[in-house]
Amino acid sequence: MTMVDEAWGLEAKRVFYRYEVDETHKVLALAGVDFEVSQGEFVVVLGPNGSGKSTLAKHFNALLLPDDGDVWIFGMNTKDSESTWEIRRSAGMVFQNPDNQLVATVVEEDVAFGPENLGVKPQDIRELVANALEAVGMEAFNRHAPHHLSGGQKQRVAIAGILAMKPKCIILDEPTAMLDPAGREEVMKTIKGLNEEMGITIIHITHFMDEALYADRVIVMNEGQIVMQGTPKTVFGQSHIISQIGLDVPPVGKLSQELCLAGINIDPGALTVDELVDELCQLKSGI
Repeated sequence: MTMVDEAWGLEAKRVFYRYEVDETHKVLALAGVDFEVSQGEFVVVLGPNGSGKSTLAKHFNALLLPDDGDVWIFGMNTKDSESTWEIRRSAGMVFQNPDNQLVATVVEEDVAFGPENLGVKPQDIRELVANALEAVGMEAFNRHAPHHLSGGQKQRVAIAGILAMKPKCIILDEPTAMLDPAGREEVMKTIKGLNEEMGITIIHITHFMDEALYADRVIVMNEGQIVMQGTPKTVFGQSHIISQIGLDVPPVGKLSQELCLAGINIDPGALTVDELVDELCQLKSGI
């Protein structure tokens, strides 16, 4: 098992990846990506369709291996086949469609599936399942049938199934794409809580700009490369670059910028409702 220093939790070094279209044609999906995520960080990855963000996510779970370059997960190289099982336990992955991730007819049995496959003792599995369901706020549904749950609840059960394997990181590949606004908020609050309260590293792939506001750092991809990164305020403050690659600023941020352009003396970098209300209140009070 090949290991390196775990100073970075997850690291991609000059990663290239090509999808094979046919025997003579390949499409470049990742073009020399350098990307690091420190332990305990919450990173959101944005980008238009075809930008390579989901391809990059699959590299962090060893579902895909680089054509060139290396990916390291907590000191393990994804090209080392002996490390694959441990990599997938350490960096669990949640996908877009929750129905494709649920394997049992009862919630607690579904959450227990991962630990059982790891060979965890039955008495320990019960504790892991209970703790995982409590962490995502689904403990009251432990005996429910997953197919009777809402979309947001199903995704929280899927996240609990990953949590029960005690991962260091959770990678979420557009987990809210198929959810209504209420379900999206449920899932985002859940993963933010896991990051803040349990110190779990989060990599969240999304096409919803407002979900980036939960992050410590935002990565923007386009044509297989990272084109921007920084705090949400830094990234969305460069709205001209964002728009050039087919993305947009979150709705409140866009309103703040338009109010500023209209001559109202507020911070155009206000991105949340609370930030905008504070700006408007200060304006009204003359502070």
